[in-house]
Order: sequence, then C-alpha cells, then structure tokens
Amino acid sequence: MTSAPKPPPGHFNVLYFASAGSFTGKDHEALPATLPLRKLFAELESRYPGIKAKILDSCLVTVNLDYVDVPGEESADETLLQEADEVAIIPPVSSG
Repeated sequence: MTSAPKPPPGHFNVLYFASAGSFTGKDHEALPATLPLRKLFAELESRYPGIKAKILDSCLVTVNLDYVDVPGEESADETLLQEADEVAIIPPVSSG
C-alpha cells in the first residue's frame, strides 16, 4: 500500500486495510470534515452497503495512529474527525 495523499481542504482520510480495502475497492478515500466519530460507521455503511456487518463490527480503528473505540450512533460522545485527520480501518487478519 502506498501512503495516502494529503486529503483536500475540509476533508480527512480513511485508510482501508486488508479485507476493508477489498470490500471497498479502495486503499483510501477522503471524507468531508468534520464528522462525529460516532457517525463514521453509518457513513461508511451508506457508501458501502454491508460493510458494517462484514468488516466494521470486528475491526480496529485508529485516529491519527491512536486506537479508538467507535461509539454507537446513540452515544453522547462528541469526538469529531477534523480536517487532515487520518482514520485507519483495520480488520482482523488470520495467519497460518
């Protein structure tokens, strides 16, 4: 995977690893900022129907290289994804 370009003004990057990249057909994309972290999965589900059940429900998420728990849609959490942030979607991987 090559590094993602800097997102355009007013956007943040989402990086898709492993099966998340296969599901979306992308290794990254820019989304409009600001977006409450609690709405990230709903936004991705609207763009890629089925991604929540197949990928997001069991993935790890980082924001600017820090692991985060994505709160549910009904949460009062007000963490906002800001311009130039970098979010990584990291599905579980198996080895063997």
